[in-house]
Amino acid sequence: MHLASLVEMVESGFDERVLLGEGADALTGAAIGSTVRSGASTLSGFSALVYVGENHPLLPVALFAAAWAGIPFVPVNYRLEDHQLNSLVARQPNAFVLADEHTAPRISTGAPVHVFDEWLRSLPADPPAIDPPFDDDEVAIVLYTSGTTSEPKSALLRHRHLMAYLLGTVEFGGAAPDEAALVSVPPYHIAGMANMLSNTFAGRRLVYLRAFEPTHWLEAVRREGITNAMVVPTMLSRIVDAVGGSSADVPTLRSLSYGGAKVSERVLLEALRLFPDTGFVNAYGLTETASTIAVLGPDDHRAAIASDDPLVRRRLGSAGQVLPMVEIEIRDELDQPVAAGEPGIIFLRGEQISGEYASGSLLDDDGWFCTRDRGFVDAEGYLFIEGRADDTIIRGGENIAPAEIEEVLLRHAAVAEACVVGIPDDEWGQRILAAVVLREGASVTAAELQDAVRAELRGSKTPEEIVFRDVLPHTETGKMLRRIVQQELAAAAAQPTPS
Repeated sequence: MHLASLVEMVESGFDERVLLGEGADALTGAAIGSTVRSGASTLSGFSALVYVGENHPLLPVALFAAAWAGIPFVPVNYRLEDHQLNSLVARQPNAFVLADEHTAPRISTGAPVHVFDEWLRSLPADPPAIDPPFDDDEVAIVLYTSGTTSEPKSALLRHRHLMAYLLGTVEFGGAAPDEAALVSVPPYHIAGMANMLSNTFAGRRLVYLRAFEPTHWLEAVRREGITNAMVVPTMLSRIVDAVGGSSADVPTLRSLSYGGAKVSERVLLEALRLFPDTGFVNAYGLTETASTIAVLGPDDHRAAIASDDPLVRRRLGSAGQVLPMVEIEIRDELDQPVAAGEPGIIFLRGEQISGEYASGSLLDDDGWFCTRDRGFVDAEGYLFIEGRADDTIIRGGENIAPAEIEEVLLRHAAVAEACVVGIPDDEWGQRILAAVVLREGASVTAAELQDAVRAELRGSKTPEEIVFRDVLPHTETGKMLRRIVQQELAAAAAQPTPS
């Protein structure tokens, strides 16, 4: 199926239900259909629709207009430096560029640039009829990877990948008329795209935060009667801090999903306490998998915190169980499947798996995609993510997952953030270092943290040095920029010791 089919389904299935915007700008399903057709009529002759800007209340109109016109939608990170931003825009020749009013003046590629609100106001009331292509093998969305160690890659998601995800995870029209979803993840992240599509498919009203701020997020949940929301771990941590010690007081919020990076157990347990009537969902997926492939649902969260069984309780740190339409294999260094509970590299296969970049597909001959994430699946089918394979520390021939050490550090009451890396060592191959950010007003020594790690793990996994930082670098969606930390600590370690 094609995203244009989704427009037709929304138009007929929710013709009188408000799905976007508010007040005079509110759009029902029927109005979305007519607005999308008008938008598509302005895209004739262009090869892509590039969007550069914050979230916008009517952002789905741009995506669906591009789909109806038969061109890809390409959201670009507006927070990049000007030269980086323009470099990514320039990768789409003959593009129609939409931007918010603050970002539009920064675009200097020569492509026609239109401010989103002005474009919406100028759409023709009686556009010429356009027949959408309905070719589900065409590219629907291009997302740029974060590019923390190299130039960002162009990940391609075709209509069939996105529709396979929707049809396999969401019931069309399954949302009640009073349901509303708050989207605070930026549009250039796969979670932002997946939130848009899945909630629209369900018939849930979409409310957008132009940019995330925790108190504004809480105010929006209360003001708009939000029932469903998704955040990344850094957002969840800031929301927990903003709520403080008492209940969050968000009676309408039924579901809060989180994902995109590892969340600390301390933050998650505090969030579960502050949002006692909200069902929590951990969603694991990648850009290349067209969003979620594994889910830890509300019942799993409740069972984990209520159980005295350590095997059940540890599921709180898992990604949950893989969706039925996705196949998973954990493979060793010889590319052979391993037994349940054994760690290795995660491989995925299924209709929603793209695994494709502008430079070519990474699927093997049997359709398997190597995620480059390390993890294992336990005997009950729960998937545990240990981190990126590239981040594995090899010390004296032993493979060590940084996430295992970080989780111990994060359980300490004084620690807000932790990043563990390996740097070159002549004797051991690599030695373990950690950078830590303390919670406000807290204090602890490096030796105390080393003792905490040694007590839970073993000496070979204890960081040889722990340094304290005011902040650690992240992407806007919460992923730790581990390579930057590693480079900084390696450079500091290479400096000669003052005599």
